[in-house]
Amino acid sequence: MCEQLRKQGITDTRVLQAMERVERHWFLDSALDALAYEDRALQIGAEQTISRPSTVAMQSQLLAVEPGMKVLEIGTGSGYQAAVLDRMGARVFSIERQKSLFDHTRPLLAAMGYRVRCFLGDGYKGLAEVNYGPYDRIIVTCGAPEIPEALMSQLKTGGIMVIPIGNDETQQMLRVTKNGPSEEEWSVERYGDYSFVPMLGGRQMR
Repeated sequence: MCEQLRKQGITDTRVLQAMERVERHWFLDSALDALAYEDRALQIGAEQTISRPSTVAMQSQLLAVEPGMKVLEIGTGSGYQAAVLDRMGARVFSIERQKSLFDHTRPLLAAMGYRVRCFLGDGYKGLAEVNYGPYDRIIVTCGAPEIPEALMSQLKTGGIMVIPIGNDETQQMLRVTKNGPSEEEWSVERYGDYSFVPMLGGRQMR
């Protein structure tokens, strides 16, 4: 899998090393073991998916994480992306709004030795009410219609957010650097089209 990721343009050795250490099949139903290392998104329940390995690798590379950085993840899902970031040395804080996924993934990550702190809540709001921020990095693993201001307010000046922005069908991957508090001070880089499940901010949690 990692050799294929290199061919797809992943050059960050720390990302590749982390993904070699995190076994993707543990984050899927055992019925999907034969597909676990193919570059495809797979169902994980609650109408959610685990991202393609190439997408996880690209988002991780764009995030430019250094050991010890505080990373806020929006959309814990299966826990796979959070595990990769943990193996890169990040201090990961992850929010999931689907209770069934939260109840499954939180104990799974803990049992496997990952230090990810998991929270049940609305990712649009981030973790403003909890004294963990501001964050060095924020990663959003679902498609948002726009950059949530609440998340940018929790990002350090000089920090980076990686987020897919678009409609419910397709989004464009953005890397947003916060150079100051106002939108005029954010710098935005674009990295192609992707397809994520939609961000569900403002809707009732299940």
